[in-house]
Amino acid sequence: MFAGPAAPPDLQMLYDRLALAEEMGVKVNKDLSSILEQLKNSSKAANNSRSAGNSSWQSFLQPNIYLYMPHLKRHPDSLVPNVVLGRGRRGVSMVLGVPTVKREKQSYLVNTLSSLLFSLTSSQSSDLLIVVFVAEVGHMFTHVFSSLLQSKQNFPEEVQSGLMEVVSPSLFYYPDFSRLTETFGDSKDRVKWRTKQNLDFSFLMLYAQDRGNYYVQLEDDVVAKAGYYSDMKTFATREESKPWLYLEFSQLGFIGKMFRTRDLPMIAEFFLMFHRDKPIDWLLDHILWVKVCNPEKNQKALLKQRYKPSLFQHVGLHSSLPGNYFGKQILYQAHQNPTADVSSSMKHYQQHSLDRLYRGEDFFWALTPVQGDYVLLSFPKPIHISGYLFRSGNTETSRDQFYNTTVEVLPSSVIKDSSSHFKESDKGFVIVGEFENGVAEGEVEEALQPVSAVRLVVRSDSDVWAVLSEVFIKV
Repeated sequence: MFAGPAAPPDLQMLYDRLALAEEMGVKVNKDLSSILEQLKNSSKAANNSRSAGNSSWQSFLQPNIYLYMPHLKRHPDSLVPNVVLGRGRRGVSMVLGVPTVKREKQSYLVNTLSSLLFSLTSSQSSDLLIVVFVAEVGHMFTHVFSSLLQSKQNFPEEVQSGLMEVVSPSLFYYPDFSRLTETFGDSKDRVKWRTKQNLDFSFLMLYAQDRGNYYVQLEDDVVAKAGYYSDMKTFATREESKPWLYLEFSQLGFIGKMFRTRDLPMIAEFFLMFHRDKPIDWLLDHILWVKVCNPEKNQKALLKQRYKPSLFQHVGLHSSLPGNYFGKQILYQAHQNPTADVSSSMKHYQQHSLDRLYRGEDFFWALTPVQGDYVLLSFPKPIHISGYLFRSGNTETSRDQFYNTTVEVLPSSVIKDSSSHFKESDKGFVIVGEFENGVAEGEVEEALQPVSAVRLVVRSDSDVWAVLSEVFIKV
């Protein structure tokens, strides 16, 4: 079993690998040196745990693994994961595995990760681990670092907190794919693709086996339905007492299948045993046949449970899927809010107005905010507000959020508390909170009640448009 996370390789190992790639005739990207420097600076804290990570892999991979993949014997570190970014988070409820490869055209990885992160609460983010597995070595070595840098730039807080990790295999993990036998009428390229997928999924499962309670297999070109985390956790808890091998949260092949992490060693070993022979979904089905007494009596159905509607779908498949397959994507959340006059200094795009958002009919989509811009909710009569929730961004525009923006209230009378711990703004408003990771949520102290107005104030110029997808004034 894995005893602990493997740490990022030290700088010397990176240069050794670059030298090897150069010997193989790989053209190293001219920007690689700067990427390596950024990697070095972000990885210093974890270098000391390298040896612990090595032993964790070796302790799991007993002699059997070398029967299925004999080429691994030639390199002692061939099974050691290269953790390029990670904090070693463990003990979470759920681990999401996202393998990614170099694509000839568009990469959907950032969109996939954004949809997984959107709408997560702070407590959910602390109870989740997303592992991005860059499944490339050798002549694709440059891609490993470009994906790493892209993730670091787009999701700095998620990487820093340990919510997201980026890993890759050793240079010697994969076998010689040119020696594969063509079967089932598949072309040589198809046989290579399905064989590599078996190895990639097995690698991720082995890496995740001691990191949390459940493991969910995803891919790098999917979009998650808003609220997927709570839906999955609730369903898994409800079905926990049943003898299932996996739960299904999508109808798309292997995507969205959830396993108990205690079952991963057995499943991964089965996949590795037959990785050359059949596609991974066939192999999973064979495990079900092995585990039941009488397959002809449909006992396999007891080992898998399906959640409806699906929580994941491929990017670009919105129009081709039946309406009840994935469900309508929720781009805003409506609430019954108290009556208020709403206004904003920001211009809205097309019909996406603040007034429609407050009525629960749409989301508010504002053109690029600048310092001093505001959203104002004025109540006809002062009211008592117990709390508030403002959520920015949505599943289709997850990066269009409010940044460096405060939440402020206007007390209807002189503040009753003379302790002066409140931070005043202007025009009598008092700052009660701010946006963090696209969300502002909190309570309003009794000393500030009743409240005549609530406003959001942008404190610095933004580089992107801003979406406000949820407003909830709790009374």
